[in-house]
Amino acid sequence: MIYQGNAVSVELLDDGIAELKFDLQGESVNKFNRATLEDLSKATEALKGNDQVKGIVVTSGKKVFIVGADITEFTEMFANDEAEIAKWSRQANDIFNAFEDLDVPKVAAINGFALGGGLEMCLACEFRVMGEAAQVGFPEVKLGIYPGFGGTVRTPRIIGVDNAVEWIATGGQNKADKALKVGIVDAVVKAGDERDAAIDLVKQCLAGKIDFRAKRQEKLDPLPMPPMEQMMAFQTGQAMVQQQAGKNYPAPVEAVKSMQKAAGMQRDDALDVESKGFAKLAKTQQATAMVGLFLADQQVKRVNGKTAKASREVKHAAVLGAGIMGGGIAFQSALKGTPIVMKDINDKALDLGMNEASKLLSKRVSKDKMDAAKMGKVLSSIRPTLSYEDFKDIDVIVEAVVENPKIKQSVLAETEGKVDGAIMASNTSTISINRLAEALKKPENFAGMHFFNPVHMMPLVEVIRGEKTSDETVATLVNYAQKMGKNPVVVNDCPGFLVNRVLFPYFAGFGMLVRDGADFQQVDKVMQKFGWPMGPAYLLDVVGIDTGVHAAEVMAEGFPDRMKHDFKDPTEIMFENERYGQKNGIGFYKYEEDKKGKPKKVVDEKTYELIKPAVTSEPKDYDADEIIARMMIPMCTETVRCLEDNIVGSPAEADMAMIYGIGFPPFRGGPLRYIDSIGTQAFVELCDKYAHLGALYEAPQMLKDKAAKGESFFG
Repeated sequence: MIYQGNAVSVELLDDGIAELKFDLQGESVNKFNRATLEDLSKATEALKGNDQVKGIVVTSGKKVFIVGADITEFTEMFANDEAEIAKWSRQANDIFNAFEDLDVPKVAAINGFALGGGLEMCLACEFRVMGEAAQVGFPEVKLGIYPGFGGTVRTPRIIGVDNAVEWIATGGQNKADKALKVGIVDAVVKAGDERDAAIDLVKQCLAGKIDFRAKRQEKLDPLPMPPMEQMMAFQTGQAMVQQQAGKNYPAPVEAVKSMQKAAGMQRDDALDVESKGFAKLAKTQQATAMVGLFLADQQVKRVNGKTAKASREVKHAAVLGAGIMGGGIAFQSALKGTPIVMKDINDKALDLGMNEASKLLSKRVSKDKMDAAKMGKVLSSIRPTLSYEDFKDIDVIVEAVVENPKIKQSVLAETEGKVDGAIMASNTSTISINRLAEALKKPENFAGMHFFNPVHMMPLVEVIRGEKTSDETVATLVNYAQKMGKNPVVVNDCPGFLVNRVLFPYFAGFGMLVRDGADFQQVDKVMQKFGWPMGPAYLLDVVGIDTGVHAAEVMAEGFPDRMKHDFKDPTEIMFENERYGQKNGIGFYKYEEDKKGKPKKVVDEKTYELIKPAVTSEPKDYDADEIIARMMIPMCTETVRCLEDNIVGSPAEADMAMIYGIGFPPFRGGPLRYIDSIGTQAFVELCDKYAHLGALYEAPQMLKDKAAKGESFFG
């Protein structure tokens, strides 16, 4: 053994070939934390001083190669100043350079995932062999940063400017065929054959069949492109990336700028550019939020994994109601491998549900995401029925009938009488789970399972625990949601549960702004620029004005002190005029079909005439910051209250529910992390500034307490 550490070992094989193996002890995957970097440095020193080593293969002792840097270390690291972060990146690059400079052929054997720093390690080798099932890529831009271990320097020198811009600026994971096509790997072999193929490639180098030194020199020298051609390539790439990324995500554009600035430099000078640019991005609000988002997502997954351990096995499911939601639930269950029975009271409804599933599957076939045989298999695992006779072996039943408490109670009670102990859930968006449970003999087997529309696209499922819901029921529904490819968040029962309880104060803020003379279109534009996929008026049209009015009434009944208003809300006026939004082609906006048959938003001047009764002040051109404050304070304070009331278990779960469920701007990290970005004390002061608007704008006690102690929601 040449070297043995906790993360890296080096063993001499036959013919002078050494195997450098990454196998981080105590972890299920390899990642570049401080200990791994230190081990790699020591292993490289050991290799450098060993005359017997003629070539090196780099392998993994895990099922994957290296998943990247240890993101859990970023929070502490990024708290340092730019100079310290740049120094850390440069020191890591010195370790990679020392390995790259070993004057022997080096081949990486890529099994499983090689992402971020994992792929950068591979690029420090002269050659790369990839298993056919492996994937490689640079996901760093999804964390608000760009590769900092040599990725922006070596990648364009290996695969060219255009490919490097695409790979680094989009942050995607790429399969073996694409990796081979662009040349980031040199060979693709069967899974399990990577190590043998890498050893064979080293032997070819040692036999003089391949000039490995020439391959290494390409990475050390400036990019071999004429200056004008180089400028055109980078400028075109930057324009494309800027258009796709937008102003709220600086990392992709900064990655292109860094590559361009470093293109004419030798490797070491180019890496200085990369390290300084990496440090600059690490200090942005976007990086803080998106790294936090990644860690919060991991926390939610850990919580769900722990919860799901108490689950019953879910082999067969059923959905009651074959409308758009029922059909969507049936499609998603079948697509992800859980056969499902879809029950309704008439054939016409069942045809609608099956057509919905068939339509979604046909789209996947047309986009080459599925072949016709797989489509047929998925469709055949959805069994439409008018009878409970098909419910004999059902493990989970999801009720998705009309949003009416009496009808839901009737259907649930009837179903409970036909099945023996199955877990039951209601896909309700507003009705109390405790109330629905009153109709059941075994309320411990019942909970809420709130899917978001459209089911196949929206990642969140709220699993709502009632007062009598058992842990096993919650666990089983969490497990089922995960099997469906969804991200469940467990919440306790209250009006609106978590997401709608937080969303409707935001809509209330919109109503008050219009009341006070704001132009609804200006509010939409400001909030979209803030980072929302769409502004509040447009969102209400998409959700459905009738749905919005109904949910607002539920919120007002449940929280009258702050959600019941004494003025005419513009949404109510839309509803009274039968303007329900996209579902009937007119709401705050009119909707016309575009060339693809999708609804296109068009301004309707009549809206201004209709909402005049809701406006009690003279029209006013509001400052963007005031619009943002008046819209975001109610949402953020209500999120704090949900945490305060134990509706949701942690800040991470609260924020991720908003990201998954309503498209909260990811680069802002969620309502609670948004408060942290402003500062708890500063946010309390902001609440105080607008407290005259009513209870929705008052700072909750939890927020005041954190401000007084100088604490944040995320340390």
